[in-house]
Amino acid sequence: MANVLDAFARHAGKSPMEALFYWSGGPIEVAPGVYFASMFSGVTAFDTDDGVVLVDSGLARLGPMLSAMIRQRTKAPIHTAIFTQGHVDHAFGLDAFLAPSQPLPKVVAHRAMPARFARYRRTAGHNRALNARQFGGSVREAEGSMRDDYDTFREPKVPPNVLYDERVDLHVGGLTFEVHHARGETDDHSWIFCPERGVLCPGDLFIWAVPNAGNPQKVQRYAWEWADALRAMAAKEPRTMCPGHGGPVIDDPVLVRTMLVETADYLDAIVDATIAAMNDGSPPHVDVVHRVAIPWSDRPWLQPLYDEGEFIVRNVLRYFGGWWSGRPSELKPPPREALAQEWVSLSGGVGKLLDRAEALSEEGEGRLACALADLAIEACAGDREVGRRVARLYRRRAEGEESLMARNLFLSAAAYAEEGRPFR
Repeated sequence: MANVLDAFARHAGKSPMEALFYWSGGPIEVAPGVYFASMFSGVTAFDTDDGVVLVDSGLARLGPMLSAMIRQRTKAPIHTAIFTQGHVDHAFGLDAFLAPSQPLPKVVAHRAMPARFARYRRTAGHNRALNARQFGGSVREAEGSMRDDYDTFREPKVPPNVLYDERVDLHVGGLTFEVHHARGETDDHSWIFCPERGVLCPGDLFIWAVPNAGNPQKVQRYAWEWADALRAMAAKEPRTMCPGHGGPVIDDPVLVRTMLVETADYLDAIVDATIAAMNDGSPPHVDVVHRVAIPWSDRPWLQPLYDEGEFIVRNVLRYFGGWWSGRPSELKPPPREALAQEWVSLSGGVGKLLDRAEALSEEGEGRLACALADLAIEACAGDREVGRRVARLYRRRAEGEESLMARNLFLSAAAYAEEGRPFR
């Protein structure tokens, strides 16, 4: 494993752990006639007697490059495409793989996927804003680029035309493709197994990092069903795995099984501990979060590079515990600005409040420091000096975070503060 890590690190110019998650490359022949390529997200092409079965298609703007990579190995037309989920980095690049005169292929997806695209259309402004924040900027900073680079408010040019419910088996050109539904990162997620080649395509159910099961801004995720799906994949005894993000694991069934089962164990541990804390008198959500001990692992596929365990706890709480935080005052809370004004008044002015926040930050108490920083800018929106001080606190907070999700949301808060704005 050390040699693999070092090779990926040299390839990507990143630390060994980061390189696994961010790995881009290919095309690699992972099994006879099966090719994998990745640019931000991965695609897998199975060359069959009837044409190519393509699993996922990448972002719309990266589709042409992914297609060119795959076409180095096979010129056969796309017979069938299977989308593992409806996110833009999996379902939006297919048109780049199709010849101009080619009839549309079968495009297979779970039955819930069209509803996802309908939701994206209905919540276009919301999705634009949350993606701007997730990738580290304010809404105004990212307004233009979000439309082009991370367009989550339209359907793909080639949408699904074959929908299934729980499982469908496809037979194409002498190969079998088991397509299984599993709620995990999304409610429309699929994983695919080709028994003749021993190749598993888990989509984002495996990403060379802590599973993206807790994303703070996105809709419900399903960590417990995710764990079940990982165990079901392991039971197929795949020899090779082509994940949604990161590099493939080739002809190493023991390693593939270990990765799947240990990731399932990680999720189960968080879910079980969260529910146990909830069952102990249903305490407020924040108390549950601080009671749950997040499993630690030195495994490279269980590092909090993108999402993190604390956020997974929050998602479990949301599903089983409802929207209310459990704090009585937060059942029908006052406007945040009014509450912030009271805190500023009680502390003797915004300057003293920020002085205390900065002292707490120096002491390593980033959570407390940022809670006070929020109050300061909410009470004094438009005050650029307050904004600059708050921005420094959030940039410092971001430096201490491991997951991209937390780091970028704190950097986004800093970007808002520099404009003299609360996080809205």
